[in-house]
Amino acid sequence: MNKRSIEFVKVGDKRSASKVITKQDIEIFANLSGDFNPIHMDDDIASRTVFRSRIAHGMLVAGIISAALSKFPGIVIYKSQTMVFLRPVRPGDSIEASAEVTEKTDETSEVRIKITCQNQHGENVISGEAIIKVLQAEPAGADC
Repeated sequence: MNKRSIEFVKVGDKRSASKVITKQDIEIFANLSGDFNPIHMDDDIASRTVFRSRIAHGMLVAGIISAALSKFPGIVIYKSQTMVFLRPVRPGDSIEASAEVTEKTDETSEVRIKITCQNQHGENVISGEAIIKVLQAEPAGADC
């Protein structure tokens, strides 16, 4: 008998993903999302804000969380996410998203996960919690 994917997920399991955020990433994200806020796009305007320079879109940085979650066993479905943006992320920052299982429910295949994103200085830039559902892939040729 084959084990279900959720059976391979344990409380305490960790996954991570990392990325260096570039100006090109910010421009691509602006084009995809339609968010052309000058704080993300205009060096001159951004330099006159509390941030003193351009910053990345929060949701661009949060996308690294999705990459970390996708590394859990099975087919991962992102159900919900809460997060707090703690520090700005600037072009050139290296961000690591860490995901740690804090709770799982075998009956529903749902998993609660603590999320932390840190920059290259070890400073938290995002913290929060996600809930994912771990689906089992059907064998090739299985009837649906």
